[in-house]
Amino acid sequence: MTATDTNATSTVSIDLNSDLGENVPDRVVSDDSAMLGLVSSANVSCGFHAGSPEGIRTTLAAATQGGVVIGAHPGYDDYEGFGRRPLDVPAATLQAQVEYQIGALLGLTAAVGGSVAYVKPHGGLYNAIVRDEAQAKVVVDAVKAVDSSLVFLGLAGSVANRVAAEAGLKVAAEAFADRSYNPDGSLVARTEPHAVLHDPQAVAARVLRLVQTGQVEAIDGSLVDVDAQSICFHGDSQGSIDMARAARELLESSGVRIAAFAGAGR
Repeated sequence: MTATDTNATSTVSIDLNSDLGENVPDRVVSDDSAMLGLVSSANVSCGFHAGSPEGIRTTLAAATQGGVVIGAHPGYDDYEGFGRRPLDVPAATLQAQVEYQIGALLGLTAAVGGSVAYVKPHGGLYNAIVRDEAQAKVVVDAVKAVDSSLVFLGLAGSVANRVAAEAGLKVAAEAFADRSYNPDGSLVARTEPHAVLHDPQAVAARVLRLVQTGQVEAIDGSLVDVDAQSICFHGDSQGSIDMARAARELLESSGVRIAAFAGAGR
């Protein structure tokens, strides 16, 4: 959360992001067009875990035309598992795969007249580097090798964010609107009950509380401190558009400005 000053009339701003570009004709998981009208940043698939070159390009073009800031969203080479399975990938292989994915998205984005401002790892890779310093270093090294000006977006309080900052990358911290939290600030595993949230009004209230107080209610009812500059709505979650719309409307009606954490954007 960012405030323009410290007085009572200060304007608070927050970035809203979503994982997009993941559709193919036989596996449509999100309404990219609708979500691009609600978020300020788009984490666009790089093709390894989901999406196709044509579909990714279409999403990139729509984001560029709509003034939504674009981020590369690389993951494990795991199309069948949607990139969400934990994988043991040799460091040299993982670094090359991440570099390849970021490079591909940079090229496609340039082709539609846009630019990439940040990198947010996807799924199983994202979760791994919350705690795994070795894999986090590989991913960070890959980002630096391709373009050290890219901002690294990772889970608030994660090992990955620390490693990225120590490596000299600009870092932004992320929270999740539609995921449950453990008391230690980690995300509840998707295999656990109630890990993914779906109620638009409850999610909206949760997001507003996070922005205003820097806290989120954990699954056991305790409050967790979360310092985040961006809040994610998973494009493939049931009711994702309704949740993002309800949250944006509540935020704006409460005086919160929606603004990208990286790049210009709208």
